[in-house]
Amino acid sequence: MIEGKKILVTGPTGQVAVPLSCTVAKANEVWGAARFSDPTKKQALEDAGVTCVATDLGSGDFGDLPSDFDFVLHLAVARSGEPDFDSDLRANAEAAGLLMTHCRTAKAFLHCSTTGVYHPKGHEPIVETDPLGDNHRVMMPTYSIAKIAAEAVVRFAARQLGLPTVIARLNTPYGNNGGWMYYHLLMMKNGVEIAVHSDAPSVYTPIHEDDIARIFPALCEHAKVPAEIVNVCGQEHVSIEEWCGYLGELCGLEPKFKKTDATLESVMSDNAKMRALVGPTEVSGKDGLRRMVEARHPDWLVR
Repeated sequence: MIEGKKILVTGPTGQVAVPLSCTVAKANEVWGAARFSDPTKKQALEDAGVTCVATDLGSGDFGDLPSDFDFVLHLAVARSGEPDFDSDLRANAEAAGLLMTHCRTAKAFLHCSTTGVYHPKGHEPIVETDPLGDNHRVMMPTYSIAKIAAEAVVRFAARQLGLPTVIARLNTPYGNNGGWMYYHLLMMKNGVEIAVHSDAPSVYTPIHEDDIARIFPALCEHAKVPAEIVNVCGQEHVSIEEWCGYLGELCGLEPKFKKTDATLESVMSDNAKMRALVGPTEVSGKDGLRRMVEARHPDWLVR
């Protein structure tokens, strides 16, 4: 584990960034940068030892945010309600470059990207050198393009500023703080059909929040110029059908699936590079899912 560092986490109120911020704050000086429109979320972070500073990354307004960080963990992401490419490119791509310029003296900068930047590859694991594409357009029209644009800006800024950088392409995150699996559980609880792609099964490579909290800071030790690009994912390829089936066993529910082309295709990623740098993940899929239910709705468990 990383200890004794001054670390900035952007977007610390997000699903992934909350447990990450709280975990690294146990042994480091952690600052959180966000708009903090919800005072209860800000208070929870401060209670965990995170120093919160209101910022607007897209505008370049960093307020009272210092710049002398050892590590920057950039997890902030913006998705407009309506397809607004101009707004999302500013809030994701331009913001990343402005932040790197502000924190140019950092020892390492980690940019959280997504395996949603890859061109679909069916049921084959995706490696870092595979083609990029507009993976998420069917559900989130601006997402993949904004994320690819952000990666391009980050790669340029790393070289221009001489800032050691790692781009972490994150697969499906989940844990006690929620995630896609949790939404599927809520849908099952309410008898709502869950969309799966016609090219069944819909397979991903999920990663638990505990593993993310360990792996992201560790990857900072491998940041370099030009930027290092790494898939960050679990050890198991798991389909929506499988994880919904297991959640159904835990909670006495029967998932209902709807096959359609109007949903995401499989995104399986290979983590050989990640394992070589920082080692494998530790939380198994079934253990992580059970812990998620125990943390959020223990009364729903039937076994």
